[in-house]
Amino acid sequence: MHIPDGFIDLKTSATVAAAGVVGVAAALKGAKEQLTEKSAPLAGLTAVFVFAVQMLNFPVAAGTSGHLLGGALAAVLVGPYAATLAITVVLIIQAFLFADGGLTALGLNLFNMSIIGVWAGYGTFLLVRKVMPKKKASIAVAAAFAGFISVPAAALGFVLQYAVGATATYETSTVLAAMVSTHILIGIGEAIITFLTVSAVLASRSDLVYGYRANVQELEIRS
Repeated sequence: MHIPDGFIDLKTSATVAAAGVVGVAAALKGAKEQLTEKSAPLAGLTAVFVFAVQMLNFPVAAGTSGHLLGGALAAVLVGPYAATLAITVVLIIQAFLFADGGLTALGLNLFNMSIIGVWAGYGTFLLVRKVMPKKKASIAVAAAFAGFISVPAAALGFVLQYAVGATATYETSTVLAAMVSTHILIGIGEAIITFLTVSAVLASRSDLVYGYRANVQELEIRS
């Protein structure tokens, strides 16, 4: 999904980048409340894991690439604010050290993956969790749904940016069909990986999983 240089005009790139900076700044503030001494190391490990996962790219039409995002996974494990920061760090390292995504398009990539991907995924997680039984197993299932939705949601963010400021000659409808169809398939893979990873962490250290801790706190308040 990394957008290359010159694919979106500079005006649109700068506008989206500014919005991304605001989002990351808010995440810095919010992460202080979400992270604990126990969960802070998990945020670093999550970033490393997401970095490795994002190196697996799938070619998509119109010169772009798609890959597993990890935003929803990170949001469930360490909270959406910390997840935004983790994905942001991953994308910056990829752009500067591995030329994965253009430097002028870095703001676009940050907005799509560390903000749209993370928050669309976490919002889905909250909705699914509310309608499922209040059991530990439901956390992993809700996380899987979140992982699935987060990928095409981020892809739609790119399509909107392309529609506003594309410099390429591909029709927006062509890009939409290519991005959504491909990223729905990638989303299935992301859902599976998210489910397995969250299940594994829940089985060993459920106290570290932000999505589970928040669910337990809600139950305690209600009682």
